[in-house]
Amino acid sequence: MPAPIVIDRDNPTPLYAQIAAQLRAQIDTGALKPGDRIDNEEVLAARLALSRPTIARAINELVAQGLVVRRRGFGTEVTNSVQHRRLELTSLYEDLVRNGRRPSTQVLAIEQVLDGRAAILLGLSPVTPLVHLRRLRSAEAVPIALMENWLPGGFADLTQAELVADGLYGVLRARGAGPAAARQQLGAKAAGAMEARLLQVRRGTPLMTMASLAYDVDGVPVECGTHVYRADIYSIEVLVHSLSAATNESTSPSVVSHEHIQRTSPVATSQS
Repeated sequence: MPAPIVIDRDNPTPLYAQIAAQLRAQIDTGALKPGDRIDNEEVLAARLALSRPTIARAINELVAQGLVVRRRGFGTEVTNSVQHRRLELTSLYEDLVRNGRRPSTQVLAIEQVLDGRAAILLGLSPVTPLVHLRRLRSAEAVPIALMENWLPGGFADLTQAELVADGLYGVLRARGAGPAAARQQLGAKAAGAMEARLLQVRRGTPLMTMASLAYDVDGVPVECGTHVYRADIYSIEVLVHSLSAATNESTSPSVVSHEHIQRTSPVATSQS
């Protein structure tokens, strides 16, 4: 049974934020599980001796984070587990392991291809043969992401066993070619027929997209990719500093760290 919510009126943290933080902690620890219902605003307001707008704001925070959903006629309930990724240079595989999940990978394609657009992104001639990977990443048998990546032809000996055992970044690090920085662009799209089938969603379901280009320590591109994620079970957390604070740091603006994000340009972050 979830612990009761405790309000500290001497704490400078806003009351709605205290409520949201405690409910989120209960969701993160499993005290509140997917499908569990949260007491409605009227009940919580009476129990905590707070106004309904305060309770509503706390619930809205959780809705915005994808942790709960309001269902007309049913109330508010905890959603399916959402995988949160902070903006840092890690792979989805590593993020899942770090959060106690059990990732699995289905390798759909390892092939040599000619792809002029990807070759140019990698700093190569448009007619250079590349290695193309297509993988489906799941956790506890629930599909999360459909990932496509292109690498220079020197990685033509990549094996299915390697890609099943680790994330792409882990595989590249083991080969001495681990990315040191990545530039990624987030977007959204409606699920097409193949994406809907593989991700087990309805056609037209909104998906989050990510296009990436990763570099080694010398600034040489090592891989580029396009990924689509189920928005109902995947999110990205961004820590944004003010421009004045960021400019006082020594971080180069061309390779932005996970602590200094420029909203108007692609961001350096993580993938695979």
